[in-house]
Amino acid sequence: MLKIEPKKGILDIALYQAGSSPRPAEQNVIKLSSNENPYGPSKKSIDAITRHAAGVHLYPSTNHLELRQSIAARFGLSDENIICGVGSDEIISFLCQAFAGPGDEVIHTEHGFAMYRISALVAGAQPFAVPENNRHTDVDAILGACSNKTKLIFIANPNNPTGTMIDAAEVQRLADGIPENCLLVLDGAYAEYVSNFDGGASLVQDRENVFMTRTFSKMYGLGGLRIGWGYGSKHIIDILNRIRGPFNLSTIALAAANSALGDLDYVDKCRNENSRLREWLSNALSNLGLESDKSDANFILARFKGAEEAAACYKFLYADGLIVRQVANYNLPNCLRITIGDEAACKRVHSSVRSFLESIK
Repeated sequence: MLKIEPKKGILDIALYQAGSSPRPAEQNVIKLSSNENPYGPSKKSIDAITRHAAGVHLYPSTNHLELRQSIAARFGLSDENIICGVGSDEIISFLCQAFAGPGDEVIHTEHGFAMYRISALVAGAQPFAVPENNRHTDVDAILGACSNKTKLIFIANPNNPTGTMIDAAEVQRLADGIPENCLLVLDGAYAEYVSNFDGGASLVQDRENVFMTRTFSKMYGLGGLRIGWGYGSKHIIDILNRIRGPFNLSTIALAAANSALGDLDYVDKCRNENSRLREWLSNALSNLGLESDKSDANFILARFKGAEEAAACYKFLYADGLIVRQVANYNLPNCLRITIGDEAACKRVHSSVRSFLESIK
């Protein structure tokens, strides 16, 4: 019998379930399961990838200074307070490794992003899921769950997979009420989809107990290159850089992200199209009897009568060449998360869902 065992908590982690992808032989299949930008990266990012391809035999920058400076200039921040990672996932992992361990608790909301729980368990800490209020982050429930064991609190704002968000006053109330030795982490993966929203950066600037994560995977269309960043006090950044590997981001990833930041027109176009089509699809599905909360992200969470109906619709859509996301593993078995695609994709979703509902009458 093997005596090599992982540390406590590792075997409690289920293998991560990514959104399904089309198989190579499948034709006319639309993937709407991973909240990817249907328009892809900007031309400026593609050109940067091409320009830097010949230099991949050289190691990349270790301090990501150029990208950090571009992020700082774009969002009015200090580059010394920024860290870059392999997606915001890696920064979430850094935070758990640095600040939580055996005997500590990590709070997240009941429908929060799966990596909060996973990263907490990897670090040896105990994840603690707090109830939401009708799929919205409940500040009072989080504050009520805090104890002297609480070291990290993760909230996504807007949240994944619900698409809902809370306002700045509620976030500040949460930051004001948490224990002194606890760090509030604001996951802003979908912040770019909200007009005139800083993802919580202004709150980070005012205090040391708040940290923000962001990503290039969603709005900027660079999910395949895995680039994220975090913003916090110099003290926190210094700690996280002691964990970060020296060459965690590739030359191509750094170049693509840097160029993406300079294409504001493209970001505006993608945001505007997402907002228009998100409203259209939400209203169209509502007219069919499928409600969803107001989403501030690039997806909607459609609610069905029950888990069986949601699962049956998923299969129907899949057979019709539309891959959406089942979210039973997020404690939402009666829902399907549907990424907002381009106009043709949204119309196909509406038509296919209508056919499904007619088939079960």
